[in-house]
Amino acid sequence: MLSRTPDDVAAHAAAAPDLPALDAAAADCFACPRLVAWREKVAVERRASFRTEEYWGRPVAGLGPGDAAIGILGLAPAAHGGNRTGRIFTGDRSGDVLVAALHRAGLANQPISVSADDGLALHHTRIFAAVRCAPPDNKPLPVERDTCAPWLHRELTLIRPTLRVVIALGGFAWAAWWPAATAVYGVRPPVPRPKFGHAAQVSVPGTPVLLGSYHVSQQNTFTGRLTPAMLDDVLGRAKRLAGLA
Repeated sequence: MLSRTPDDVAAHAAAAPDLPALDAAAADCFACPRLVAWREKVAVERRASFRTEEYWGRPVAGLGPGDAAIGILGLAPAAHGGNRTGRIFTGDRSGDVLVAALHRAGLANQPISVSADDGLALHHTRIFAAVRCAPPDNKPLPVERDTCAPWLHRELTLIRPTLRVVIALGGFAWAAWWPAATAVYGVRPPVPRPKFGHAAQVSVPGTPVLLGSYHVSQQNTFTGRLTPAMLDDVLGRAKRLAGLA
């Protein structure tokens, strides 16, 4: 069941009865021509250090239990990370930083995320992306975000009964949360819309608490804009808000 248009995406996402069905449907999405061309180009040309590997080269599903209390909303898979390994935040520097922090917080069983079969398991936490395909220059277009949104909205609907906190990694994820909250929870965002910032916190009645964190990108972690201590603080607060600490 291929999704080739925005209408297809909306229909196929809405019809998914559970997370495995949603993940399978999203993996067959071809609705954004620019993203399809890029993900497939990267999968064929490959980075030299991964030239012997077979790339996933398709939309990347969320990771974590369906009864998660904490959600981590990212931007999109990395070209040579999730787009290569087939698992979000896996096989790249961003994944190294995030999963190590989750392990320190007791939310992951191990501190590494290198391949889809490395045994990683998340506790009480699900990671997902606003856009399911790797974009050129890590910059999805607004129309691509909007076309992909039904996959995110359905995922949130399926985990809604237990979801208490959402951490938005970066401004793009923060912006993607507000239409998702309206679609899933029927709640309009505050006016003016709260600004993104690291450790920003917004509580809107009837929705999960939203926390902001700088993205775990190399640009932020290598420059010290985001330190391990800063990420640990956000995860610790998320655990407390979710009733896990």
